[in-house]
Amino acid sequence: MSAQRPTADAFAQLAVELHESGGIGETVDTVVQFALHALSCKYAGVVLIEHGQPVIAAATDPVLAALYQLQIDTCEGPLLATLHDRLPVIVADAATDDRWSPQWAAMACAIGIRSVLHLPLMPAQPVGVLSFFSEQPDGFDSDDLAVGHILARHASIAVANARSEATMAQAVDARKLVGQAMGILMERFDLDGDHAFGVLRRYSQDTNTKLRDVAQRLIDTRQLPTG
Repeated sequence: MSAQRPTADAFAQLAVELHESGGIGETVDTVVQFALHALSCKYAGVVLIEHGQPVIAAATDPVLAALYQLQIDTCEGPLLATLHDRLPVIVADAATDDRWSPQWAAMACAIGIRSVLHLPLMPAQPVGVLSFFSEQPDGFDSDDLAVGHILARHASIAVANARSEATMAQAVDARKLVGQAMGILMERFDLDGDHAFGVLRRYSQDTNTKLRDVAQRLIDTRQLPTG
């Protein structure tokens, strides 16, 4: 594929944009938009692993959703091979590649996709796949693969950081909710902090409800969940 290769400055700017992205959604959108220009491909997308299952996180065109979903539903295709083997998968020509079901090849060709490059996102454990799609057979050469690997590394780190920040934000939010709920119990029943927390924890265990959700219910309704 003939493309104007991104410079070191371009990747440095990308790193800044990813660092400033507000959450996972904005992070993966930034990655796929950069991918379109970095490899001059027709489409680009990202599938992430959420709770052990692949989830479509970003796509530069809605037609990709159907192609991704077909593979997720049938548990077959180059996307799933990349997730399973944790290795890059290249489809030189969807019209002649017979490694997967004819249904996948037919859908790819029907939406104008002839060659595909899937790269695993792996800062440590696999978090997803970055995909590039071309309208041309043999649309990705060794230089594209090298550029794709660099972009995948940036994306892997950015997604991992965004998830870590989201987890930390949720933990802080949960602590705030529990603290507010404890305050309500302490004022209403004249309890100290340890006893107020014990009440919340007991209700959480008795009703098989997350402590955060017990606290949220108490704040919203001024009532604890019934066992």
